[in-house]
Amino acid sequence: MLTNLIVLGIYFAILFGIGIVASKRVNSLDDYYVGGKKLGYWLVAFSARATGESGWLLIGLTAMGALAGFSAYWVVVGEVVGVAVSWFFMAKRFKTLTDKYDSITVPDFLESHFKTKTHTLRIVAALCLSIFVIIYVSAQIDITGKAFETFLGVNYYTGAIAGFLIVVAYIFVGGFVAVVWSDVFQGVLMFLGLLALPLVAYFAIDHSGNIYGTLESLDPNLVNIWGAFDDPWMQAASMLGFAFIGLGFLGSPQVYVRFISVKNTKEIDKGKWVAIVFTFITDAAAVSIGILARYLFTEIGQDPESVLGLAGEDSLMVLLKATFPVFIVAIYIAIILSAIMSTIDSLLVVASSAITRDLYQKVLHPEIGNKDLSKMSARVTVIMALLALALAMAVAIFVPGRTVFWFTIFGWSGIAATFCPMIIYSLFWNAFNQRGALACMLSGFMAVPFFKFYVQKLEGIGPYFEQLDVMGPAFAVSFVFGFLFTRFSPKTAQKAAA
Repeated sequence: MLTNLIVLGIYFAILFGIGIVASKRVNSLDDYYVGGKKLGYWLVAFSARATGESGWLLIGLTAMGALAGFSAYWVVVGEVVGVAVSWFFMAKRFKTLTDKYDSITVPDFLESHFKTKTHTLRIVAALCLSIFVIIYVSAQIDITGKAFETFLGVNYYTGAIAGFLIVVAYIFVGGFVAVVWSDVFQGVLMFLGLLALPLVAYFAIDHSGNIYGTLESLDPNLVNIWGAFDDPWMQAASMLGFAFIGLGFLGSPQVYVRFISVKNTKEIDKGKWVAIVFTFITDAAAVSIGILARYLFTEIGQDPESVLGLAGEDSLMVLLKATFPVFIVAIYIAIILSAIMSTIDSLLVVASSAITRDLYQKVLHPEIGNKDLSKMSARVTVIMALLALALAMAVAIFVPGRTVFWFTIFGWSGIAATFCPMIIYSLFWNAFNQRGALACMLSGFMAVPFFKFYVQKLEGIGPYFEQLDVMGPAFAVSFVFGFLFTRFSPKTAQKAAA
């Protein structure tokens, strides 16, 4: 325990140091939210990937690898494809347009792109973003509490509050620059830790046994890449449900603000392979960790419930303790917290920008300059964080059976279904207009809870949609509504800027 605390103390001291150094570079709202648009490709690539992955990668995805087996690799396929499409086909277009409009937030981009005469688009975008960011951040705080409880033996609520206070402190000091620099530091830790653990664990295994055969004996579904169902339609739904997670990389604001912050489009060309390789290695490693944990720490014939309990969200800790000495385990605990906090900090800054810049300054008080809003931005960040903390505590009390994987994916899906189809249309369809953009956002926003809390409960089709989950269906709904409202808008409807 003492070793863990010493290592974590060093880790947190580094984060605070980053915040203090970064604060010296924050002289305006542009600096606070997008680093003055001066960041290089290494910073942007690692920050975007660390933000996009979050704590679900090390705890949620490892658990899914343990529970689902080989079929969890469909998550890897979906995420690699999503990241590749984003960096190869969308990022440069988005960067070029946001520079043209001098945007520092996604709602900034939308209002300029569609040449709107009212603030409706900005208001809807800012409110939708803020709501789902609070949900997503609350999921990360929930993971923080579970991480402290699982790895340090600290009470869940104490751990959640401690992690919350740490991340808010260094954001409050350094803003976006602190977030990006800390993301790089944390992203490097995540990459090295996830790369090393499955390799070391594999060579630590007694190879006198057959890994594939043992897994098949435990549960034949563990080695079935198509999933655990005999029904081909259920198999397809399960496979697509995993793969569709990658759709969230096609325009989610917390990721795309990194493209606003990069120096120029040449940096995007340099950074795309960094992002893709990072995604493939870390995601594949996370699933492999779960599978190896299931192999190492379950016995044929053991009670199924105890097997799932062991190989679920505790699988990473079990594998760590069996593979490494205490000091290395402590470093891995820091890596897990890195994954969590690299997402919390990014989301809070994005949510703060939506309230401070997009609502307060642009809608309510346009006479206020950017410099005057810097202090207010920090205060709003803390308020948003407190709301997320309160939601996390409420969910912990009233939904005790939740899993890290699906709680996080709900928030991720909400942001993605609200914004990604609209961003795709904005970049590639010249006829796309403000009505279509509003239809995309509102339909995607409402479709996520509709599919989660209504469609999945229906008799007959419900189980299929439960496996498919909400990302794909909500994404499709947003796409359809955006097309219809644009296609059948009056000719006088505002079109995108040339």
